[in-house]
Amino acid sequence: MKGKILRITTVPVSLHKLLQGQPQYMMKNGFDVILASAEGKEIPQIEKETGLSVNMLPLTRKISPFTDLKALWQTYKLIKQTKPDIVHTHTPKAGIIGMLAARLAGVPVRMHTVAGMPLLESKGFKRKILNFVEKLTYRSATGVYPNSYGLQDIIIKNSLTAPEKLKVLANGSSNGIDLEYFSPEKFSVAEISALKTALKINNDDFVFTFVGRLVGDKGINELVEAFVQMQNQHKNIKLLLVGNEEPDLDPLKPEVKKEIETNNDIITTGWVDDVRPYFAISDVFVFPSYREGMPNVVMQAGAMGLPSIVSNINGCNEIIKEGENGLIIPVKNSDALQEAMFKLLIQNDLRQKLQKKVRPSIQSRFEQKIVWHAILEEYQKQLNQIKK
Repeated sequence: MKGKILRITTVPVSLHKLLQGQPQYMMKNGFDVILASAEGKEIPQIEKETGLSVNMLPLTRKISPFTDLKALWQTYKLIKQTKPDIVHTHTPKAGIIGMLAARLAGVPVRMHTVAGMPLLESKGFKRKILNFVEKLTYRSATGVYPNSYGLQDIIIKNSLTAPEKLKVLANGSSNGIDLEYFSPEKFSVAEISALKTALKINNDDFVFTFVGRLVGDKGINELVEAFVQMQNQHKNIKLLLVGNEEPDLDPLKPEVKKEIETNNDIITTGWVDDVRPYFAISDVFVFPSYREGMPNVVMQAGAMGLPSIVSNINGCNEIIKEGENGLIIPVKNSDALQEAMFKLLIQNDLRQKLQKKVRPSIQSRFEQKIVWHAILEEYQKQLNQIKK
C-alpha cells in the first residue's frame, strides 16, 4: 500500500454524495481507505458501494460542547487504532473534530477541504465563535483545500490562515462530475412524460427547478417571492423544489412556508436519492444561494444541459459565466431574480444559446477523473514529503 487515508464527514449523506467513487479510485491506486461519519440511513449504501465498513462517530452539525468532546475522544481513539498516514476531513464539524484529533494523535498529513463557510452568514457572538473554530481547524491542519478560488480569497481576506497553507486542487470542486451519469441522454421521452404526469406538470408548463436544502441561506425566500410575482403575469409556469427543509437550523419565513404549502404551482418532492430525473423535466435551474464552496448541484444541472440562474457568490460565479452558460444575479435580490427568470422564460433564443454551451463548459473544467487525479497527486506529494 502507498499509505492509509482516513476520510471523515459530519453526516453520512456528505460521505456518500461529496465523495462518491473516490474511495474506490484511491484503493485502485494503492491506498488503504478508512471511512468515518455520524450514524445515518446512508451507511448501508456507502458500505455496499465501497466495500468498506463505515466507522460511526457521534458527530452532529449543531454546536453541542458535551457531544463534541465525546466525538473528539472517539475520533482520537479511532485514529490511534487505525494509524492512518493521512486524515482528510470535509464539512465544518468533521473538520474541527477530525483535525484536532489527528493533530493530538500525531498524524503527519492532516488535510481539510473547505466546501462552504456557515460563518459568512453569521453575526455577533456566533460569528466570533465560528471564526475561532475555523481558525483552529486550519491551524490544526497541515494543508487547507478550498474547493473554489473564490472561497480561497475569502479565507485570505478574513485572515483565517496563512495563504501558503491554502491550495485549490484542479479547477475546484470536491469530487467533480461524472458526465456519463449526469447526462440528459439517460432519460427517454416516455420517462420524462411519466414523471411530469406524476407531479401534475403539463407538457406546456415551463419548469424552474431548485435542488438543495430548503432553507433561508439557499435563497428560497427570494425564489418563492420572485416566482409568485411572475405568476401575476404568466400562466403555465411551475416551481419545482427538490430537497428537505431544516427548520431547526435555518427556517424559512412563515409566509414563504405557507406559500409553498398552498400554491398549486409550487411542487415539493422532499429528499430524493437521484436528482437527475428532476433536472430532465426542467427548463431552467435556479440557485440563489447566499454562500457556497463549489456547488455540486450547479455542475450537475449543467451536465444535464440546464442553463442556470445563480447568485453572484464564489463557486457559482466560477461555474457560470454571465451570458455564456447561464445568468448571474446579485445575492438576496428577488427583483433581479424575477427579471432573470422572466428573461429565460420569454427569450427562447437566449435560453437555447446557454443550453448549448453549458454541458461542454462543465466537461472541460470539472470532469470527475480530473478532480480525482488531482487529489491522488496531492496525497502522493504529501506522503513523499514526510518520507524525505
